[in-house]
Amino acid sequence: MQRLVDGVINDEIFLSIPPITNFEVVKVNGDDHLVLQDQLAEETPVALIYNGISHAVMLASPQDLEDFALGFSLSEGILMDKSELYGVDVQVQSNGIELHCEIASQRMVELKNHRRMLVGKTGCGLCGTESLAQAMHKPPKLKSKVLFKQTAVLAALKAMPLAQKLQHKTGATHACAWVGLDGNLVIVREDVGRHNALDKLIGAIGKLEARCDGFIITSSRASYEMVQKTATADVSMLVAISAPTALAVRTAKQCGLTLLGFARNNSYVIYSHPEHLN
Repeated sequence: MQRLVDGVINDEIFLSIPPITNFEVVKVNGDDHLVLQDQLAEETPVALIYNGISHAVMLASPQDLEDFALGFSLSEGILMDKSELYGVDVQVQSNGIELHCEIASQRMVELKNHRRMLVGKTGCGLCGTESLAQAMHKPPKLKSKVLFKQTAVLAALKAMPLAQKLQHKTGATHACAWVGLDGNLVIVREDVGRHNALDKLIGAIGKLEARCDGFIITSSRASYEMVQKTATADVSMLVAISAPTALAVRTAKQCGLTLLGFARNNSYVIYSHPEHLN
């Protein structure tokens, strides 16, 4: 049984399931055929197991998994506070990775009750939930009065590509970054899935001793889930490189989150609460 320390996977786990694997490929350019080594991002089944009971299996990049366990637990409402996660043990199996999370007994009771309501339900086809109402988690109303500066957004956008190390090597991953009010990137997390990258970032932010004010940048589009997870983490601005969905914008307006989309180079579109940006 292996343990993650400060969000870093030990060497033995990296040797078992590295985040990048080399493959021999043939690059074709007109009549030229060139044999090359290509670096591909791994996606690995990661099982989240709470107090011995399996809850979910996600396909994720096999790194920063302690951050992932905490961030997923917080953003999905399994935990209300980081102190309710007592420990994460990582077990590498032949077919993936298991994250064994030890959580507070009250949270486990609530999780079991929720799971009990799902037993025997068929045909919902929506994330394993019992109903449409249950699938739509309404994020809390944000109370932050922080004003964000355009210069900080533009500085972060400029720095973001250089911070995406997995993306540089593979071209197949998303990134989410925690950005200070000065526009400096504080934490960056990457994953093959945009939701996983955000969960990893939320987990990393949650472990900070003292969290400064700031905002989140994502290299993806802004879906409803990205807005919901950001607001649940009590972050009041989300900047997306690509477009938001209509549901994401409506949700951002309702919960008080400033949502920026098509944020590239020196431009972006403000979709909600422009009063928080100057």
